[in-house]
Amino acid sequence: MQNIKLIDDQALATMSIVLVEPSTTQQKIIKEHINALGVHYIEIGETGHSALEMIKVEKPELVISAMYLPDMLGTDLLYTIREHQALKETAFLLISSETNINKLEPIRQGGAIAILPKPFDSRDLRCALQSTADYYMDEDPIEFDAFEAEGLNVLVVDDSLTSRNHVKHILNNMGITGITTAKDGQEAINLIKEHFYDLIVTDYNMPHVDGEALVNYVRNESQQSSVPILMITSEQNESRLKSVRQSGVSAMCDKPFDPRLIRSLIEDIYP
Repeated sequence: MQNIKLIDDQALATMSIVLVEPSTTQQKIIKEHINALGVHYIEIGETGHSALEMIKVEKPELVISAMYLPDMLGTDLLYTIREHQALKETAFLLISSETNINKLEPIRQGGAIAILPKPFDSRDLRCALQSTADYYMDEDPIEFDAFEAEGLNVLVVDDSLTSRNHVKHILNNMGITGITTAKDGQEAINLIKEHFYDLIVTDYNMPHVDGEALVNYVRNESQQSSVPILMITSEQNESRLKSVRQSGVSAMCDKPFDPRLIRSLIEDIYP
């Protein structure tokens, strides 16, 4: 397998961050952790609206936000950013003590780079910065022995437009341009009946036809039963995940996911 490129000092030194945190104590703690990793371009806002004004003036590479802001939730901030044409691809990191899965799920679906707890481990923060650097990195496409990345036809299935766009962005950075999207499993099935794909990347929790039902259709009813399927999911129920694994997925990863993991999983699927 190809070695994963590690983030270098120059990438860290030039990274720009907007930190949105109402607590001055937490501002100081988080900023110190970021500085210790070599990042020094940090603007701080205490409210969602002040952060949005900063971001509109000069787009950062990463927005780091708390969940509970004086004027909105971190979720509201994320989706406001995603709805703005010029800002929608901005990387987003949540740092929060919130543990309620239902409250965190929209952050995952919104394509966050990572969700870190309070207090967080510096290693996890560094991984999040690595993911941010990878997200923006203009690097040569990965070279696969079995095929050219540009020739791949990939189907991306997710009910979240933001998540679909996020996965497309990562695949594009890998040199994969032949990408079709579907908003749920039923739309994906209709496409699979008409077109052949080299890879299917699908969410698990979707309305109408979910990821597991889609996998079952591909494996048992379609004309392309051997196509590799990568499932990206925030599902926490282990019994459900076990059922999905047994249905025939080629690989699985969590939401939010590290772009490097996607590359590694695809390399595993096509050794």
